[in-house]
Amino acid sequence: MSSVQSLFSYRKHWAHKLGPAPVLPMSLEEMAELGWDSCDVIIVSGDAYVDHPSFGMAVIGRVLEAQGYRVGIIAQPDWRSATDFQKLGKPNICFGITAGNMDSMVNRYTADRKIRSNDAYTPEGKGGLRPDRSVNVYAQRCREAFKEVPIIIGGIEASLRRIAHYDYWSETIRRSVLLDSKADLLLYGNAERQIVEITHRLAAGEAINQITDVAGSAFIRRHATDGWLEVDSSTVDQPGVIDNHPDPYADNNPSQDKVTNELTESAESVNPFTDEPQAQSAIVAFTRKVSKHPRNKTYVRLPDYETVKQDPVMYAHASRVFHLETNPGNARVVVQKHGKQDVWINPPPIPLKTEELDKVFELSYTRLPHPAYGNKNIPAYEMIRFSINIMRGCFGGCTFCSITEHEGRIIQNRSEDSIIREIETIRDTVPGFTGIISDLGGPTANMYRLACKSKEIETACRRLSCVYPGICKNLNTNHNSLIKLYRRARRLPGIKKILIASGLRYDLAIESPEYVKELVSHHVGGYLKIAPEHTETGPLSKMMKPGMGSYDRFKKLFERYSKEAGKEQYLIPYFIAAHPGTTDEDMMNLAIWLKANGFRADQVQTFLPSPMAIATAMYHSGKNPLKKVRHNTDDVFSAKGLKQRRLHKAFLRYHDPENWPILRKALQRMGHANLIGNGKHHLVPSWQPKNSRSVKAGAKAGKQFKTQRTDFKFENKSKQKMRNRSRREG
Repeated sequence: MSSVQSLFSYRKHWAHKLGPAPVLPMSLEEMAELGWDSCDVIIVSGDAYVDHPSFGMAVIGRVLEAQGYRVGIIAQPDWRSATDFQKLGKPNICFGITAGNMDSMVNRYTADRKIRSNDAYTPEGKGGLRPDRSVNVYAQRCREAFKEVPIIIGGIEASLRRIAHYDYWSETIRRSVLLDSKADLLLYGNAERQIVEITHRLAAGEAINQITDVAGSAFIRRHATDGWLEVDSSTVDQPGVIDNHPDPYADNNPSQDKVTNELTESAESVNPFTDEPQAQSAIVAFTRKVSKHPRNKTYVRLPDYETVKQDPVMYAHASRVFHLETNPGNARVVVQKHGKQDVWINPPPIPLKTEELDKVFELSYTRLPHPAYGNKNIPAYEMIRFSINIMRGCFGGCTFCSITEHEGRIIQNRSEDSIIREIETIRDTVPGFTGIISDLGGPTANMYRLACKSKEIETACRRLSCVYPGICKNLNTNHNSLIKLYRRARRLPGIKKILIASGLRYDLAIESPEYVKELVSHHVGGYLKIAPEHTETGPLSKMMKPGMGSYDRFKKLFERYSKEAGKEQYLIPYFIAAHPGTTDEDMMNLAIWLKANGFRADQVQTFLPSPMAIATAMYHSGKNPLKKVRHNTDDVFSAKGLKQRRLHKAFLRYHDPENWPILRKALQRMGHANLIGNGKHHLVPSWQPKNSRSVKAGAKAGKQFKTQRTDFKFENKSKQKMRNRSRREG
């Protein structure tokens, strides 16, 4: 792989002398005002253009501008022809294409595959302004507009489709997005490091088909490559036959082997990816073979597209092997054949250092939507308008989540000074600021400055999660840096309140009671959202989430410190319905827990199989890639039919009269008719309101989480109503 160069150390392109644009142009008129005759790079996005560091197109655009390039934006173009893709003229270097901050299919369709009526990343929330599978459509239109211009795709939609993947919306295995989009390069992850290097190389005259050595990129090869050693994935983890096999994932550097064996022994003992012993002699023999080739000249070949398309078990196997190659410290190139072409996926990029990330977040963003939108409301912008990202990445490794697969497991931190400067910028420049910072977080609220205690261990590790099935003993869980940041931030003049709205990893938080006290005493606005996701061991083990013991311990700390602070505050737990590994019985037990604890969920989440996720491999294949995949291993059950998925969702909303009929039928079928009745400990009543479909009945069912006291009050009202009806009928 090419050597890592500091992000802002490149020699700037000549156009840097023009200085930063007040806002990146979206029209020829704006370009003319800036004195531009052309753009060097044009970014095409499915989102409205908001010049804010929470929006991918703004970040990439401003990063390239800081390198001296003239960057134009084509936001939410009309994809029905190539006309909109020509409106800024021909870019001198390349097109950069993204579907936006969200996957276009997730953005447009619900978990039940219904079309959403709105789009939070569009002015006034209007839906329908981006096509399905936007990356494919935009890339093809750019090729139609300017055939010879290089096309680079990126963003989360491209990131999660870099290999053959299960597509929930068509229920098929689709090819790598590289082939369907006909793009030249794919960049995965946040991609600042990749796009800067590639743009400079293109500007220097290098052909895009020669740029094959950039970490965090994927490309197509049509011919065999000399000098590379191929490792077949069946050698890594042979499906179907249970026998010992060599482990190419043991690092072949003897000193690193020693680190792996001696320092991570306890970590590997709880790693779900090392559930069987390996034949030591086979490992040694394999190591000797591979050591003849440098690691950066070795690739792992996954089962080809045609194979995983036909065989769900091989799909699960490919998912397992692929996810083992995701640590920037030890990952190898991954290759997958599609027909006569190979998709090559280079290892992940080296994470940005703190000083690099600081500069990315402190570029000349206006922190406002583009003036072309006037006073139109962009819902996604309103949500993050007064929020601040303090870090990137997540080492939780939840199998249903895209954050780790997109941003990686190594936490990238901003400096405390940089974060404070951004708070001051919001206070002093953003219209409408009232003194309240709506969030100080990121993918998670409390992973700031948490990392492996040893860089050697971190480099050698192949765990998918640092916190499952338990917190790794090599993980630093000290929250002092975050506590210090909170205290400094709320002392700033003009800052009335700083809220924490990002998802809290409560199993980490209980390792630092002082942090919980700080959070609860100063940064909770009445309600704190956390995500246990489930109560039952079966689904939790497939999610790689902790058990409810951690939740209970956190709840005790939360209530204790809320009481000490003299505040009435509530935990709002989030749960997922129909996740792989979840049975009807599991959902029933979750509903019983919800009622016993007085929770009524208004908005609930049904599992949506996103491309490339491990949980999606479970959903499609019925196998568990967290263990060695065999044809004869235990199956993983998934609720797939619409009827059963709705039942699982109904259990989460056990209090809604609309769900009572299907729940009664299900409970009778499951042999739990004892849960049907009008008592305090019954799950659903035996009677049905006549107007259960009316707004009035919906209001009685409750529109938000209630306290246990309110829940019992509702139950008592129901009992009283039933008694009154009985009196009338008597």
